[in-house]
Amino acid sequence: MPWTRDQMAARAAEELEDGFYVNLGIGMPTLVANHVPEHIDITLQSENGMLGMGPYPTEDEVDPDLINAGKQTITQMRRTSYFGSDDSFAMIRGGHIDMSILGAMEVAENGDIANWMIPGKMVKGMGGAMDLVAGVKKIVVLMDHTNKAGEPKFLKSCTLPLTGTDVVDMIVTDLGVFGRPDHDSGFRLIELAPGVTVDEVRSKTEAAFEVAV
Repeated sequence: MPWTRDQMAARAAEELEDGFYVNLGIGMPTLVANHVPEHIDITLQSENGMLGMGPYPTEDEVDPDLINAGKQTITQMRRTSYFGSDDSFAMIRGGHIDMSILGAMEVAENGDIANWMIPGKMVKGMGGAMDLVAGVKKIVVLMDHTNKAGEPKFLKSCTLPLTGTDVVDMIVTDLGVFGRPDHDSGFRLIELAPGVTVDEVRSKTEAAFEVAV
C-alpha cells in the first residue's frame, strides 16, 4: 500500500539530524514537525520571523498572534526568538538553514522544481520559495507521486514555471524515496513503500531514474 501523508512526513523526518536548523514548507511538509525523532534536537525556522517554533497548540493554548508562514497557529518555546523578515531571509539566503522540506507540483529528473504557481490560477506570490531552494543546504521534496488526474509529477522536465533549477536533493512520495547523492548524477530509487513494486513506480513516473532497492 502507498504511504499515507503522515507516513510520508515520518519518512521525511528520518532525514533530520541533531542540531539542524530546518524550514518546513506550507501544506504536507508541516506534518514533519509531528514526527521529529525524540533523540534529536532541531530548530524550526519560519519565514515570517520566528526561530524555534513549538508544537501545534491544543485548543486552550491557541494564540492567534502566534502563526507560521502558512498562517497556522503554533506555540513558542523558552528559546524562541523573533525578528523581522529581513533577518529571516538573511538566514535563508546566507546558507544558515540546513534543510528545507517543501511541497511541489512538479520535479524534473535534473533536480528542477516547480512549486509556486499554475498559470491561469490566482497567484498570491511566490513567498520565500525561490529563496529557500537557492539558499538552503539540502532540499527535500514531499509530494504525492501523481496529480489529481493520475499524471506523473516526477517528470523529464517541468512544464510549470520553475522555482529553482538543479536544486532538489531528495524526493519522498507516497510510493517511495528517490535520492540524489550528488548533482552530477541522476535520482536513484532507494526505498519503496510497503507493497509497492518498481514496475508500479516506473508506470507512474516520466523521469529517468536508477534503481537501488
